[in-house]
Amino acid sequence: MQPSLIRRQLGGLVPPKIATPSVLSSGTGGGLGPLVNFYSKLPKGPAPSSASGGTKARYFNGKNASAAPVLFTILAIFGLGYTIDYQMHLKHHKNHAH
Repeated sequence: MQPSLIRRQLGGLVPPKIATPSVLSSGTGGGLGPLVNFYSKLPKGPAPSSASGGTKARYFNGKNASAAPVLFTILAIFGLGYTIDYQMHLKHHKNHAH
């Protein structure tokens, strides 16, 4: 990967360079206002739980428990297998017509 691509991807993770070494070593602390302002706007506490919670939370946990994903998967595999078998059957009759 190119360094610029990596820098662009990590741009959201790395805070902006507000505190420079000259400001930090001056000892006044007055130049740290922008840095304190930046970090004071960040959310505090634990991360909120995701709204959807995923498939397990939606279908298998709690009062809305359902076997719909399992049944859908079984039907989808059956449908795919039936389609492939039917196509192979048609090819067999096409090549071996009586």
